[in-house]
Amino acid sequence: MGLEAGLDLMRAGRWFDAHEELEREWRDAPAAERDFLQGLVHVTVGWHHASSGNARGAAGQLAKAARRLEGSRPAHRGVDVEHVLGQVEAARARLEVGLTDLLPVRLP
Repeated sequence: MGLEAGLDLMRAGRWFDAHEELEREWRDAPAAERDFLQGLVHVTVGWHHASSGNARGAAGQLAKAARRLEGSRPAHRGVDVEHVLGQVEAARARLEVGLTDLLPVRLP
């Protein structure tokens, strides 16, 4: 369980489950890890909102994700944060034109 399980659930597109797993990890994390984990939580919630057609909610969550993950560039705990942030920005661009069919999150 923990980060790896959350990332695996994100890879599978299981946004709610990924959110729950990452939030559990976040609750027990030391202060230095909390922004990184909270950023990933926001990513999952953003994709979940988009999958439900809630463009406004998705855009808000992805804006929060970008702010939280910024300090973890370029990579943190084996996660290519640069890559994740690139996907977040691409998703935000789709949302701005009213599209909620976001591309799947790709995590190497």
